[in-house]
Amino acid sequence: MASLPLPLLLLLVLSAPGTSLFPPGSGRLVPYDLLYADGVRAYFARDWPRAAELLQRALHSYSQLLAARRGCQGRCREEAGFAGPPAAPCWETRFFDRVLQRAECLGECLGRRLGSEPSLHRASREIQEDFEQREPYNYLQVALFQLKKLDEAVSAAHTFFVANPQHLQMREDMEKYQRMAGVKLESFRDLQATLYWEAYETGVQHYNVDEYLQAAVKLEESLEEVLLALEDCRALCEGPQEDDTEEEMQLGLYEAIAAHYIQVLKCRQHCVLEVATKPGRVSATDDFIPSHLDLLQFAYDQVGNHALAAECAASYLLFYPSDELMLEKMKRYQADLGEGASVASRENIQRYVQRSLMEKKLIYYAVEHLGGTFDDPDPWTPDELIPESLKQKHRENQEKQRLENLDVGEQKRRGPFTFEGITIAMDSLQLNGSQRVVFDRVLTDSECKDILRLAKAAGGTGDGYRGRQSPHTPHERFEGLTVLKALQLAQDGTVNWRDATLLLHASEKSRKIVESYFTPGKRLHFSFTHLVCRTAVEGDQDGRMDLSHPVHADNCLLDPEGKECWREPPAYMYRDYSGILYLNDDFHGGDLFFTELDAVTVTAQVRPKCGKLVAFSSGGENPHGVWAVTRGRRCAIALWYTLSPEHAEQERMEAEDLMRQGDEEQELSHTDVEKHMGTDHSGGASPEPPVPKERARSTSQRRTSSSESGQQPQKLRARDEF
Repeated sequence: MASLPLPLLLLLVLSAPGTSLFPPGSGRLVPYDLLYADGVRAYFARDWPRAAELLQRALHSYSQLLAARRGCQGRCREEAGFAGPPAAPCWETRFFDRVLQRAECLGECLGRRLGSEPSLHRASREIQEDFEQREPYNYLQVALFQLKKLDEAVSAAHTFFVANPQHLQMREDMEKYQRMAGVKLESFRDLQATLYWEAYETGVQHYNVDEYLQAAVKLEESLEEVLLALEDCRALCEGPQEDDTEEEMQLGLYEAIAAHYIQVLKCRQHCVLEVATKPGRVSATDDFIPSHLDLLQFAYDQVGNHALAAECAASYLLFYPSDELMLEKMKRYQADLGEGASVASRENIQRYVQRSLMEKKLIYYAVEHLGGTFDDPDPWTPDELIPESLKQKHRENQEKQRLENLDVGEQKRRGPFTFEGITIAMDSLQLNGSQRVVFDRVLTDSECKDILRLAKAAGGTGDGYRGRQSPHTPHERFEGLTVLKALQLAQDGTVNWRDATLLLHASEKSRKIVESYFTPGKRLHFSFTHLVCRTAVEGDQDGRMDLSHPVHADNCLLDPEGKECWREPPAYMYRDYSGILYLNDDFHGGDLFFTELDAVTVTAQVRPKCGKLVAFSSGGENPHGVWAVTRGRRCAIALWYTLSPEHAEQERMEAEDLMRQGDEEQELSHTDVEKHMGTDHSGGASPEPPVPKERARSTSQRRTSSSESGQQPQKLRARDEF
């Protein structure tokens, strides 16, 4: 069942049914927030026919309201626009004369199209966010399902899920719909789909397989629709002022006008991010409009249309006028077309860039002289446009972005690899990718056996999975053990103390190796450490088609259809590098493999073996999965690292404290034995050290002192990571 937002709950409680104020046949558009409130009221009364009707009407009313606002803004811009700069000395009265005409035009147009006072259609910000996030479709799909309108319910559910892929309940509902008999494949459609995304992704797919003519057609279609969508978004920016000032700080005429106008300009500037963000994503596609032009110029060049290629290149140079590669291409296009041929950028792109630069200039002026902030959405903004007082922060942001995108996979910059006995078995080149490496001999056979003994002894006392069905496949059992749990079990005498501490030492050794190879000079912190065993379920492997672990990336959401990886929640965005330290190879299947972004094309495969460490960067450049384990038990230490100290693994710090306490007590114990028994350490094998007991109090004391020091990294549990 869909949860009820607090603002909507208040609206339900405080208001009577609002649709009665707008009788049918009156020609008046009923405000969408009233329809929504009445629809949700019917939903919780289980009046499914009325709930479905009102929710559908609410969505229609919201769509009509946006269309009216966009249409009226366009019409009044033409009818009551500013033809030129007002002449002095009467500029003020002439300027406000046009302002009043524009206001009159908008009021008349909206009143006529809505059939009522426009102010009646102003909903709260919370209700607006519900509609922007497609929340009404969540209620609607349940109502339609109860009415046995299965195809309509599936479409409503799919529309909500596209914009909310992290919604776990809807994910389960979608899986149920997919298994239901009688559900048509075409019912899984987005009722609010934007035309340009489908065209853009289709164009990129054609481009990636060298079908340049088809790519150009789709990319031109996408670019045209993107520019239209931008205009629609900009029109909706001219709404009421968002008043975040204190009541006693009322602004004067010109201050209020300036504040509201800069708010509108910032909104217009950020429309490019809104248009470039696919539904369900948080991150926008970088340089969305310039990237269209770059792809188009290359596609036209490949099909021999140098005139259009030159036009797209000239248009791209409006954004990046000093791009050396594009300038070289322009010289070649000019030569191909002949000296007499004129090459000009596209007029619509010229207007877009000129308007954007003028708006940025005004915004930066306001930030410098009137205060406030501005997150410039465009990486192509000229440096000379930014005031000197703001340039330092701008450069810091640019440098931060540059460092994040820096390829740290170059072996020359790392220097020699100096870990004795450890060899590099495969590098990025041999693994057909970037920032990938395989090390051998990280652990000895004896060390692998000791850690395997730890995993077996922990058995069903691990961190919550307890040998139950794997979270990824029903054909395998899954056991997991964190470093803290291992030390706690050793403290209680359940497992061998030496084996538990070996788990910490082995993972720390791996961290140092990965840090030395990928980030010399930069500290890598543990994000999470997990001893994981996957065991094939006997008698349940015939005809098996799934994977032990599906293809994924470790710090972003993999989108195989769009061939993108979105670094946004619920992904663990703070992860920077990943590692897998293998403990055995006496099983069938279970190889690690890397793929392209399509999650299908395998680029490299690694067979597990005791002491083998696979390490790679955690982003979309390294999608990976694990083939099915069809016989036996596969064990490995899974490792994730971060460059951010605030995301360091707190449980590991507690485990290290616990290990130090244990070592100190063992040392004291040995000292006592020497004093009373006269133990001779000159030769012979050492006995198994005694298992320390009763450390719960000292552990809590250490934990308290750690918290008092102010160091409280984000705590992660096994169930959070998996």
